[in-house]
Amino acid sequence: MQNFDENALSEFLTPNVQPQDVDALFPLLQSANVIQALIALFRGGSEEVMIRLAVLREIATRVDAPEWTPQDLSLHLSFIDQTKLETVLKRLREHELLIWDSGRRLYQLSSVARMILSSLSNMLSFNEQDDELGFLFSQVAAGGSVGQLNAETLTNLLARLSELEAYFSLAVQSGSEFRLKAAQSRLASAGKWMERGTEILKSLSENGFADDASWQIAQKIGQNQSRMMRMSSVFQNELAKITRQRVMLSDGGLSSSELAAWLKAQNVEKLFELCSEYLIQIPETFFALPDVMLDQAEAFLERDIASKKTSVMPPPVEIEESVDVPFEYPPQLLSLNNMLSRIEHSVSLSDVVVGGDFSAASYRYSLLTFLGEQNVDADLAELAEQAVVMLHDETTDLQAVGQNEIALITAGTINAVRSKLNGT
Repeated sequence: MQNFDENALSEFLTPNVQPQDVDALFPLLQSANVIQALIALFRGGSEEVMIRLAVLREIATRVDAPEWTPQDLSLHLSFIDQTKLETVLKRLREHELLIWDSGRRLYQLSSVARMILSSLSNMLSFNEQDDELGFLFSQVAAGGSVGQLNAETLTNLLARLSELEAYFSLAVQSGSEFRLKAAQSRLASAGKWMERGTEILKSLSENGFADDASWQIAQKIGQNQSRMMRMSSVFQNELAKITRQRVMLSDGGLSSSELAAWLKAQNVEKLFELCSEYLIQIPETFFALPDVMLDQAEAFLERDIASKKTSVMPPPVEIEESVDVPFEYPPQLLSLNNMLSRIEHSVSLSDVVVGGDFSAASYRYSLLTFLGEQNVDADLAELAEQAVVMLHDETTDLQAVGQNEIALITAGTINAVRSKLNGT
């Protein structure tokens, strides 16, 4: 295997700086054999890389007999052209990804190749959006379990969490319903990994970190996760505000949000077809030079037009003054307040929410998220100050209802707080 040419590497550095003296380069030079193996494996076209990986992965699948004869490889990899296969095997041998025992004429994977394949297999299992959190947490758990956890692994995890937090903050600042819903969905996807990550970090904290730097980064990760998990209520509040400001475009119940969602789902050709009658196409004047047009425009502006007509505004017409209709919350809010105020001990969440139709139940359920909130509108202050708390049943996900257009509902209860139970 070829080593890095330090003289060539020095050409990238400023004068009188040695590669071994650079903190960013020194650990990489120490592991030059692994990096060279990765370069040999992934250099070239994507098709070549795919074939090399396929060959290595197939060789690694046979655990009972890890050594292969050339005839075994030819038969097992018969889907690859034999000439191309020989080229691939030669490259893997030259870079010590495959070990060739010339005396016994047997192939065997090297230790570096097995580490690369193990890492690759772990990465391929996390291929969905925000699954990179799962991969990073798995690296932290693996490193901690074998005593090889370092600050760099924790730093990569903290950086990814910071990127997600910034994404969520921008979604809130934008005030866009679509960005808020996308961020809400992404938070739910990342939440499962953060819950498992909290357990991993808690276990590592009990055993102790290798150094103070790792411990400090772990503390920052925990704080970051706490802030992100609180974003769920922020998204709900912002979406509730948008819902109250939503404009209804027709008596049939069509809202501006539904219209915007429908437009986002259309392709460019469909949008052009809808707007073709209302668009004016102005031909570009390629026949005139820009400097000539500028001279003509300046001459026109400087010209004194004596016969310029004076425009007179028409007299105002009498119009009927509009009267602002005050916004009123639906009657479900008042009835919900009355219902909550009469709770003495505990009632089922379904008994409070279900009633009327699906839309009424959905509205009542959304109002329950304001319980205990501090900064709410004056109309919601009475609801927020109710001496009750909503608790979800962690042992049961859904409760069957089967009435009033509701089939299933999240299991939970509405409980009176202690001060109310004591009569104080």
